[in-house]
Amino acid sequence: MRASFIFSEVLSGLRRNLTMTIAMILTTAISLGLFGAGLLVVQMTNKTQQIYLDRVEVEVFLNDDLSSNDPGCQQATCEALRTDLENTPGVQSVSYVNRAQAYEIYKRSFANTPELIKLVRPESLPASFKVKLTDPNRFGVITDQFANRPGVQSVRNQQDLVQRLFSVLDGVRNAAFAIAIVQAIGALLLIANMIQIAAYTRRTEVGIMRLVGASRWYTQLPFLLEAMVAAVVGSVLAIVGLFTAKNVFVDNVLGDVYNANIVAKISNSDILLVSPFLVLIGGALAAVTAYVTLRLYVRQ
Repeated sequence: MRASFIFSEVLSGLRRNLTMTIAMILTTAISLGLFGAGLLVVQMTNKTQQIYLDRVEVEVFLNDDLSSNDPGCQQATCEALRTDLENTPGVQSVSYVNRAQAYEIYKRSFANTPELIKLVRPESLPASFKVKLTDPNRFGVITDQFANRPGVQSVRNQQDLVQRLFSVLDGVRNAAFAIAIVQAIGALLLIANMIQIAAYTRRTEVGIMRLVGASRWYTQLPFLLEAMVAAVVGSVLAIVGLFTAKNVFVDNVLGDVYNANIVAKISNSDILLVSPFLVLIGGALAAVTAYVTLRLYVRQ
């Protein structure tokens, strides 16, 4: 098999069906770009989850009687709660926050919205214990053991808020994957159409080659390579698009969020990590689609 002939046939086929080739490259680039974005969102979600799990605290709010009459947590009820919390397996640290401290935290949290600060008085906020766990998933132990203890008003686990954030990120990821699947189907149909058109336009020369003894594989390999080349070019465009979107758009939009450590940052290394998968998936899907199309619809 002459490599130069195969190479020339591939280039010739791509030029003959230039508009179809461009359409397939762009569709492949969009579908793989969206798929790669979904993978990056998965990575960001996992990193963000770890950030928040490290911060997750269980807050044990005290009732109005303890909050008002024992600001220093020196009475027997409050001391017993603190001791039992500290001795609970899986608890890393316990800190007490009285009403005055809770009000200061509240004012710092809403410093940019003074109208909300005016609505709250120190006596309306309960004192609490902030419990840091070695394993954030063991928050249920604190709830089960302390929710009904004397002096406890309620137990709040911040993990519920974290899960809401993760559900939003998961929704974005699933939407990206869904759009990518639709685009991928379009790309596969374009590949199949391109192969059929290319085979039809070269049916005479392929027929002559078969008459002089060329194997079926020899005559069909250029078509398969045409699809793979177009798909790989689309994969490269998808990777370039991810780098461009990340450095030009995403970093500027989410810069403040990154700095505040609200969500994990998508780095260039993350894109480099998913890039080989995009190229392999693009080339493999194009090869399989071209092969199946040639077997089903092209008879030479």
